[in-house]
Amino acid sequence: MELNPNFSEKASTDYYLVKSAINGDDQAYAELMGRYRDSIYFMLLKMVNNSIDAEDLTIEAFSKAFKNIEQYSPKFAFSTWLYKIATNNCIDFLRKKRCTTVSIDNENSDINSGSNISFKAKTLNPEEQLMKEQKHKLVREIVDKLKPRYKHLVKLRYFDELSYEEISQELDIPLGTVKAQLFRSRELLQNIIRKSNKNI
Repeated sequence: MELNPNFSEKASTDYYLVKSAINGDDQAYAELMGRYRDSIYFMLLKMVNNSIDAEDLTIEAFSKAFKNIEQYSPKFAFSTWLYKIATNNCIDFLRKKRCTTVSIDNENSDINSGSNISFKAKTLNPEEQLMKEQKHKLVREIVDKLKPRYKHLVKLRYFDELSYEEISQELDIPLGTVKAQLFRSRELLQNIIRKSNKNI
């Protein structure tokens, strides 16, 4: 992996941080996240228009990038590669979210216009409700396998639906620590899921 001679100073620094990260330097991961966390978050916020979703998608973007960091090619700047991962992940998220709506024809529209109105499905049928309950049970079983500090964080964030700021106040720890530990928690959960061969 050779440095692209056309890289800017910032891209060159990123390149060396990536090399350090691949060699096992945890501080390099933290620095890369610090350099791009805010810009990724605000880009995603514009796409989803929801701060909680944007925060989760930001963590997911870094998780996917760091998990596959050895696939990064210095032909392009690290930031370009990272933004592409974040954007594609967000598009997938929005596509899945749209699948939870039910479309019906708009009787007031021109029949040839093809326009329609989407309504969110308010209730689940019995089969869907059962699947939802089974999935929640499975998620809780997997979360219970985490170490206590990670398990508590995940429950506060995803079961109690507290914001990062609320968790920071609840546990009396810095906001950055909350985000970093939740990031690590998600990685551990993914490892547990892969090892157990359970799909959620």
